[in-house]
Amino acid sequence: MKELSIAEKAMLTIEEAAKYSNIGQGKIRELTKDPRCNFVLHSGRNVLIKRKIFEDFLMSHEVI
Repeated sequence: MKELSIAEKAMLTIEEAAKYSNIGQGKIRELTKDPRCNFVLHSGRNVLIKRKIFEDFLMSHEVI
């Protein structure tokens, strides 16, 4: 079975989101701790990033 590229996945790990966006893992973890964050899915101990919503967030915000 062919593995999907990051751009084809609906959900990303913190590591994949960091590679995809060129933002550090620490900054992404910080963003996901904000209760208003709408691109994060907490599944037990796992944190997943909703790629499409994350893309929209990146296009509409300046991440410092």
